[in-house]
Amino acid sequence: MALVEIHALTKEYHKGDQKIVPLKDVTLAIDKGDFVSLMGASGSGKSTLLNLIAGIDKPSAGTIHVAGVDITNLSRTQLAHWRASHVGYIFQLYNLIPVLTAYENIEMPLLLLPLARAERQKRVEIAMEAVGLTDRADHYPRQLSGGQEQRVGIARAIVADPVIVVADEPTGDLDAETSEQILQLLQRLNTELGTTLLMVTHDPKSASIARRQLRLEKGVLLEPEPPKVALAAV
Repeated sequence: MALVEIHALTKEYHKGDQKIVPLKDVTLAIDKGDFVSLMGASGSGKSTLLNLIAGIDKPSAGTIHVAGVDITNLSRTQLAHWRASHVGYIFQLYNLIPVLTAYENIEMPLLLLPLARAERQKRVEIAMEAVGLTDRADHYPRQLSGGQEQRVGIARAIVADPVIVVADEPTGDLDAETSEQILQLLQRLNTELGTTLLMVTHDPKSASIARRQLRLEKGVLLEPEPPKVALAAV
């Protein structure tokens, strides 16, 4: 059984008299340790699919199994608890809390879990080391560069050792050089730590670092096989 199994997934909503269908009958499997990129034009349903897999939204039809759990049958409260320990989310605009230090931002997901303070500290330190930010623990977001802020966001996403990490345009607000550094970091997390990743991106070069590339067109999932573009080692 795949780590993530999606079957006949459809999402629709109504805007006045108009029915909007961002996803239509999507079926997809993601294995443990896979790295999948998801491309598509604006409005193609990429973020919708990401949010459904992350348990942030619920589908209109179909099923999503993550690590054997049918999350489509969970209540909103159950989803919130499930998400805290199973999903890491990397945002395009970092979503850091400005009044908290890098350490405190990374620690936030752990406060939702039944962990002792010493265990939280150990996990935060491991996550900060993984993204190369051990010397920025006491810095606030305003004292960090965009790339460093995103590294904090990545550390926050992996600190609880989630089942899957989803990334929504993780390099969309960064310059080309910093974007490549972040992509290399994601690639290293996948190859060295075995992190299962699903990344939404509009950039073909960014998508090419993944083991598998998918495309959404008007809510329909496609799986092209474009050539990979190798990134230089960190």
